[in-house]
Amino acid sequence: MKGPLRASEGRVHHEPPRPSRSPVVGEAPGDFFGCDGAAGTVGAGCCPADSAGVPGRLGEVDTMTHWRALIVLGIAQFLMVLDTSVMNVSISQLVEDFDTEVTAIQAVITLYALVMAAFMIIGGRLGDIFGRRRLFLLGLVVYGTGSALTAVAPTLWVLTLGWSVIEGLGAAMVLPAMAALVAESYRGRDRAVAYGVIGGLAGAGIAVGPLLGGWVTTYLTWRLVFAGEVVVVVAVLCFHRVITEAPRTGPRPRLDGVGAALSAVGLALGVLGVLQSSSWGWVQPRNPPFTVLGFAPTLFVVGAGVAVLAVFVHWERRRDARGAEPLVHLPLLRKPALRSGLMSLLSQNLILLGLFFTIPLYLQVVQGFDAFQTGLRLLPVSVTMLAASMVAARLGRVAGPRRVVRLALATLFAAIVWLLATIDPVIDDAQFAGAMAVLGVGMGLLASQLGNVVQSSVGEEERSEVGGLQFTAQNLGSALGTALIGSILIGALAHAFTTQVEDHPRLSEETRRQTGVALEAGITFVPTEQMRSAAEQAGLPRSEVDALTDSYASAQLDGLKAAILATGAITLASFLVTPNLPTRTGAPRQPGGAPSDALGASR
Repeated sequence: MKGPLRASEGRVHHEPPRPSRSPVVGEAPGDFFGCDGAAGTVGAGCCPADSAGVPGRLGEVDTMTHWRALIVLGIAQFLMVLDTSVMNVSISQLVEDFDTEVTAIQAVITLYALVMAAFMIIGGRLGDIFGRRRLFLLGLVVYGTGSALTAVAPTLWVLTLGWSVIEGLGAAMVLPAMAALVAESYRGRDRAVAYGVIGGLAGAGIAVGPLLGGWVTTYLTWRLVFAGEVVVVVAVLCFHRVITEAPRTGPRPRLDGVGAALSAVGLALGVLGVLQSSSWGWVQPRNPPFTVLGFAPTLFVVGAGVAVLAVFVHWERRRDARGAEPLVHLPLLRKPALRSGLMSLLSQNLILLGLFFTIPLYLQVVQGFDAFQTGLRLLPVSVTMLAASMVAARLGRVAGPRRVVRLALATLFAAIVWLLATIDPVIDDAQFAGAMAVLGVGMGLLASQLGNVVQSSVGEEERSEVGGLQFTAQNLGSALGTALIGSILIGALAHAFTTQVEDHPRLSEETRRQTGVALEAGITFVPTEQMRSAAEQAGLPRSEVDALTDSYASAQLDGLKAAILATGAITLASFLVTPNLPTRTGAPRQPGGAPSDALGASR
């Protein structure tokens, strides 16, 4: 006998009868808690229509049961965000501890996001193969192992292995499974609330990271943060029973190994080229390990990444046409709401991570603040992001995701313009705090909407796959944000310093020549006192030392402003991807009267 009809992308399918389903996340088995509280539906005679609103002990217990899994899943999101925010405020200390340069720490931060971006689609598919709950828990074990190795890392290479590689792989397993489990467990209004909470916890990670990381780095050691993460992972694993998953109803899919390799290599090459552009140069070779026809290899590496991704797309279409299981069902990307949601997520993280790489450099290198003082000055953006993301879930139900996202982008642009005005040799703390607070509001508005838009644009069986795409977009944006904005920063610094040295009347011809030779070997973002020491060791007269130091200090501000201005341009460009975002959060009805989980058609 054929099961109920299901509408999907304009086609009607016969769905086989569903077997007895295990409880939705947050439910207890049996009739007492047997209703689908996440979906808001009522089993025959088993639960009240809104148990959360029923007075007495039953409503209280059911409410706790209903949301407890979200707490566990949200803690995982919190940990993933905490890492990067701690690293960003600890840049100066990491440079000192590992006797390296800012660009090396930039590479470590970018590699973490790159590993996640490269393997997130694979992580989503593995969730379909082995089960989302199982992969979520396994990913936490991998992540905790990486945190433990990072906490004891004796060298930069061990730090890179533990944090960038092992933790990155763990996160690539955890995050798609988490997104799918939240979407599977909560529907309708509850789903919007759940994703608001997830966005809020991401904001909390950004809120706690700079302050906690700054305090621990300044007064103890940054290693304690990663040791603490191991403890939190163990605690989450102790509560694994609150996370449940519906049993598999069809055959287990297979992993497309060729597609997985092509997607990982293509994404890795693309981001690697952008990352190395600050030291290789874009066209004219600066200090590359090799050249291609006399040009810097940057564009060739990026082009190779694009070419590999083009082969990946061809391979996936070919497998789909033959009826084989692809790594990504490319027809999913024809859904306008999903496509706009993914592009908006990429833009969000590109802007956020670009700014959170640039601003700590301004505070620590230019202003000379330690990590804790840096964390205090980043606190306004963190607090307002947390508050806005929690409040904006309700705003999205009233105004619709499209309007909220556009309001967020306008707020972000206003904050960036304000921030540009605060980049001075002596910081104005009140103006800077105001710009940071407005920036947090904009980011919080974005964080509250996009996860729900993406997950609600597809059906239940596509959750893990879309979760992989969702976090691929986010972490690709993170990697490009750190790499691209960092490259613009270093490039603008080199250009401004070169120009000022050439035009400075107090510098001799020999000093200009020596500086030009040094710049050809590359330039890094260092404190002005380090530049002064280098000039003194070169035997320059005091007047030329002062002139060179002043020129470098001025070039630093120019480089920072260019990087922040680039994030403003990206913010404006992001308006171009918003037209297909949903205008409402109500669930439209599919043909045949079946309600859809979709947020609503874009209009």
